[in-house]
Amino acid sequence: MQIGKMDNEALKQVFIDLHPKIITSINPDSIIDALLSKNIICVDDYYMLRTVPGSMSRCRDLFALLYRSLHPETFIQLRLALLDQYPWIVHDIDEQLASATAQLHLGDSADGRLSFCYQLIILYKFK
Repeated sequence: MQIGKMDNEALKQVFIDLHPKIITSINPDSIIDALLSKNIICVDDYYMLRTVPGSMSRCRDLFALLYRSLHPETFIQLRLALLDQYPWIVHDIDEQLASATAQLHLGDSADGRLSFCYQLIILYKFK
């Protein structure tokens, strides 16, 4: 599956739109390790986050890092990190993504493969 910059940007916008709900619903410690292992955050970021007192403050700092990230799969990997422990949040993300991409008419990429976001929409609608 090819993942494009547009897919990551679409997911980033969904995370921004759902930011208040996500920040109050997740424990950042449950995803920081996964993001470090995928090189979405660096070791320095990891140690800095570990020193932030309070789960909500740590979560806000984590998302501040992620919103500034230049990694091409930041929000794709973030969605995957949330999948096991927070399926209801991923459901909301996929629902919002389906709505957003339907409005943008995202679909086939130039090489004929379906975009990652479009595949998520198909999975969401037919599960």
